[in-house]
Amino acid sequence: MIKEIRHTGIVVNDLKKSLWFYKEKMGFKVFKYMDESGPFIDKILGIKAVKVTTVKMILKNNQMIELLDFYTHRKDILCDSINDIGPTHLAFTVDNLDEMYSDFSNESVEFISAPEMSKDGNVKVAFCKAPEGTYIELVELQ
Repeated sequence: MIKEIRHTGIVVNDLKKSLWFYKEKMGFKVFKYMDESGPFIDKILGIKAVKVTTVKMILKNNQMIELLDFYTHRKDILCDSINDIGPTHLAFTVDNLDEMYSDFSNESVEFISAPEMSKDGNVKVAFCKAPEGTYIELVELQ
């Protein structure tokens, strides 16, 4: 039986920019930084001669993401639209969405729209894009 969700893996094409976003804008801290290659990583990923940097990042409540920067076997960004098939976004509960929206916008973080109140008035929501193209849903409880 599954006990918990361990982490979400996000493949990036600009590790420096992605680290800036997840650390400085989202509040994650680097937990583990590894350059990986060799038989183990080749076997579990099913890719021969792979070289990848993995960065596990954690929030205060121990929720974790893992950034993966492939030095070999690079691919193009596939997630273009919020309605693409498969995982399309990460959602985070935030304290002050209007403040985050202003701060992120000043740093040229792309948003789909300004924060909007839900129809039932329970949450305020906005979607932005992380540097690697992952959609981030920011939700403020009302």
